Amino acid sequence: MWKEERADMTDAADAPSDTQRGEAVKELVDITKTVAWALLIAMVVRIFLFQPFTIPSGSMKPNLLIGDYVIVSKFSYGYSRNSIPFSPPLFKGRIFGGEPKRGDVIVFKTPAEGHADLIKRLVGLPGDRIQVIDGALHVNGQALRRVADGEGETRSCPNGAVPTRWLETNTVGRTYVTYDCGDGRLDDTDVFLVPDGHYFFMGDNRDNSIDSRVIPEVGGVGFVPAENLVGKAETVLLSWNVGASLLKPWRWLDLRWDRTFHSLKARAEPAVVTP
Repeated sequence: MWKEERADMTDAADAPSDTQRGEAVKELVDITKTVAWALLIAMVVRIFLFQPFTIPSGSMKPNLLIGDYVIVSKFSYGYSRNSIPFSPPLFKGRIFGGEPKRGDVIVFKTPAEGHADLIKRLVGLPGDRIQVIDGALHVNGQALRRVADGEGETRSCPNGAVPTRWLETNTVGRTYVTYDCGDGRLDDTDVFLVPDGHYFFMGDNRDNSIDSRVIPEVGGVGFVPAENLVGKAETVLLSWNVGASLLKPWRWLDLRWDRTFHSLKARAEPAVVTP
């Protein structure tokens, strides 16, 4: 009998008191609140301020490389339903909209089914006539100035060629590098008249980019509605070598250090077009 009473007393001593249970519940509530606030702040930053994107292809070489971790400003062109994850149909058009400029590097949702995120350079505004002739970009009947700048990086061309680097200057005097891999199926196009409320995009790696030169019905981009713009690519925050990623902690330091905080702003030059 004495032993049973002794065991009962021991069990009672080991059981948590009401005070201990209350403290545990309070601690759990505090942790939940902290996590909820952190998620809310992250969501607000992602929707209204900045969003990161990883570059998965070489269509924007040499200005963007596979493995670049790019910061995109969401406020540059205002907000649309595509500024919100999963693009809920909350409203149409854009609010607090700012006009994109020729030469901006922009993340947008493809008009085709699936609405994938793509990143390209803006080359055509509403009302522009865009055409590619013998690999040279023409805007409103005039060829943009191109200056040869040696050879580009190997393994950048789908045909195995070593690309030619071109310094291309658009009609507002912004200069950036493009690649030309020689004869390509998109080197000569019809004239594209950009509709109101739409934009025309091309990749800087001109022969390795499926962009607005290809209609959505056959897997291309076509004209991009204004509400599909997600944001302006501002900076390469980090750049991992091919094969490294956030999912591989043992390769987190396998970086291209020279691309850390690399600006994507095009160089300003006098506006020149070739007659």
